[in-house]
This record gives sequence, C-alpha cells and structure tokens, in this order.
Amino acid sequence: LFRSGAALEWYRNVWALRFGVFDLSNVPNSIHLEPGFHEFQYDFEVERSFEIGGRPGKLRLTAFDSRARMGLLNQAVDLAASIDTPVKIAAVRSYRDRLEAGLDLEQQLAADLGMFARIGKAAGNVEAYDFTDIDRSVSTGLSLQGARWGRHEDTVGLAAILNRISADRERYLNAGGLGILIGDGKLPFPGPEKILETYYSIAVLPFAQLTFDYQYVGNPAYNTQRGPVSVFAVRIHAQF
Repeated sequence: LFRSGAALEWYRNVWALRFGVFDLSNVPNSIHLEPGFHEFQYDFEVERSFEIGGRPGKLRLTAFDSRARMGLLNQAVDLAASIDTPVKIAAVRSYRDRLEAGLDLEQQLAADLGMFARIGKAAGNVEAYDFTDIDRSVSTGLSLQGARWGRHEDTVGLAAILNRISADRERYLNAGGLGILIGDGKLPFPGPEKILETYYSIAVLPFAQLTFDYQYVGNPAYNTQRGPVSVFAVRIHAQF
C-alpha cells in the first residue's frame, strides 16, 4: 500500500514484531509522494503463530497513525453552513493524526483449505487520507488450493466484506462533501457497503499467476439508493 519508507522486523519463535515509517502522498490520495516526508504514517504490528489440532494459524494486530494535513468532517460541514458555501474539506485541513487498528486471524482448516477473518476500525471524525473511505470493516473468507482437481498451484477463493462509515462521515457526505473515492451530492439513506468477492488464480508459469476476479457490491459508496454493482477484474502477478 505504501510507496516509500522503511520497516524493521524482529522474530523470535512464535512471535513477530514489525515497525515501519512510510511516506504518504502530498495531498489525500494523490499520485505524488510528499517530497519532504512531512506527511507520513507509523505502522506497528505484532503477530503470534500457533497451532490448533496440529494445523498452523496466525493472529495479527496492526496499528497505524497517519500524520498529515487532514480536515475534521464536522468542522467542514459547520463552516460551509455558516458562510453558505459548498462543503470543502480542504478549507479546514490542518496537521493532525488519524489512528487506525486491525485484527487479523488466519487458520489452516485442511491441508489445502485455509480461512481468514479481519476486523478494523479507524477514527471516523477525520478525513481519510489513503486510499479509500472506510471507518469500520469486517471480512471473512476461504481459500482452496487446486490439488483436488489436479491443479496443485492454483487457488480459488471466496470472501465477504462489510464496510461502514461513521455518523460524522455520513453527515459530511449528506451535506455534499466529497471523500477520496465517494460522494454524489447527498447521502440521505446511508447503509453498510456489502461486498461478495470470488477469484480463481491460475499458475501459468512457476513464477507467474493469472487471476480472474469478480465482486458483487451492494449499497456502493454506502448509498442504499445505488447499486448493486458488479466488478470484473483480471490480474497478472510475476515474481522473480
């Protein structure tokens, strides 16, 4: 997710600790990095490996602190109402933090079958910086290797995701504010964004995979008056 920075890792037996500092874009979701490293993010992660019934698993806690010029959502709405202008988050940006945390569980269920479950939360009163507008998220899924049909290096997966935004962000979007990727003038009937995703990854070469992906999105951009939307994708990954 991050395009410039440094990270440290430390391992001992079943524990792993990671810490990193990464450069952010010069303005929210820009393609240009902050040249002076004035907008950055601290990442801290602790991971615990374990076994259940002789099968490996991992529990991972990740915490983030983004330090950048970001606006407070309610402040932007109140300012626009006081001077009767459109809501502009840039008008209230100042240097502040946005804290986030996530808990991730991975567990092998069989020799060729694994599952994951994730839950995450971010400060919902602050403008999102990189890379999308989510304040709370829950997801779970399964992945199955292709040994059962003679394709040992292939993988098929299925996941379900539920994304939500805070009351502050609902108010901001309903007042006409724009997020990183969402905002259509009003959000009078907000609801959770529901996503069902499936994929099939084909090992076309020992170092390359071709993946076909499908996502079904209900309430896209948290608007119950929109969607559903189908998203198709093809990905190529090569690693040398």
